[in-house]
Amino acid sequence: MTRLVKEPGFEHAVRYAMPGVDYDAFVEGLLSVKTQSRFQQDIMGKFLEGLAATTTAGISIDGLENCDRNKNYTFISNHRDIVLDASFLNLCFIREKMPLTQVAIGNNLLIYEWITDLVKLNRSFIVKRDSKVVKALENAKQLSGYIHYTINKLHESVWIAQREGRAKDSNDMTQESLIKMMSLAGEGDTRRNLIEINMMPVSISYEFDPNDYLKAREFLLKRRDPEYKKTQRDDLFSMETGLLRNKGRVHFRLGRCVNDLLEQITTTDRSEIAHEVCSVIDKAIHCGYRIYPCNYIAYDKINNTDRFADHYTQSDVDSFENYVNAQLDKVELDDVTPDEREYMYSMMLTMYANPLKNQLAAVGC
Repeated sequence: MTRLVKEPGFEHAVRYAMPGVDYDAFVEGLLSVKTQSRFQQDIMGKFLEGLAATTTAGISIDGLENCDRNKNYTFISNHRDIVLDASFLNLCFIREKMPLTQVAIGNNLLIYEWITDLVKLNRSFIVKRDSKVVKALENAKQLSGYIHYTINKLHESVWIAQREGRAKDSNDMTQESLIKMMSLAGEGDTRRNLIEINMMPVSISYEFDPNDYLKAREFLLKRRDPEYKKTQRDDLFSMETGLLRNKGRVHFRLGRCVNDLLEQITTTDRSEIAHEVCSVIDKAIHCGYRIYPCNYIAYDKINNTDRFADHYTQSDVDSFENYVNAQLDKVELDDVTPDEREYMYSMMLTMYANPLKNQLAAVGC
């Protein structure tokens, strides 16, 4: 903490996120905190409440009845925002006076040393990415071991995204490699090892994604050049945008722990088990979405139908159309043709239509 508050980058981030803050008083408060738990609740909790008040139209949660407060879980969710998915979930837990989770975060986001310090203070653990094959297996075993240790020895819960990186088009699907990784640790077979960590699907629904235009821009750049890759500066800007811009309403839905399913599986084939678990997690996440007017509008527009017209008004349509175009106006690229603008527009619609599309498939509509 002493090292962190001396970092110019940290001070800049605090002043940017908290305009008008008395930084000296803020530092004094930070240095009085002696435990990670108090840091999460007293410092981050207060910060997140302020962020929720200024950048959302409210954060809500349901499905709490699925959570036994005497157990610890591996919360697996879809991934919308680099920073806030787990942070807002923990804010919900603070409000409900429930234990907070440890958080898995990719090492690609640890752009500066002070960011590493900050996320570790916030009880994050590091997922090592982009390793060579032999090293990747070693890292996977270490990560799996830490998750099992946290659940069964520390008696704390963890949060991890269902896939590496965000689904740019909001088509949320769990990576089988993630489930296989979590089954590496433990003293039993694949099925028993997964039962040990009490996997619980979590659906996250943002009404608006502040990064939607950045994702549309990335789609266009990859269309222009299939080899295009984002820079660290791009990741940092995405983090800032996701933190500080409007998200509308935000909702979390806790699904049922998948252990009942795992108890019924008879196969011992690791790949078959991972595939079946992914299907159950995906269905739970898709069914748990909260669908907003913008999702219905995008679905109808992209499918050229009025199937869900009773879920929105003409005013909603006009407002959403203005929103999408205003977001696309923020795209900073040279020589964007009308066809390319239309492509980005269609990708924006796809992002907002896919949650409804997947929910319809999940419930058999």
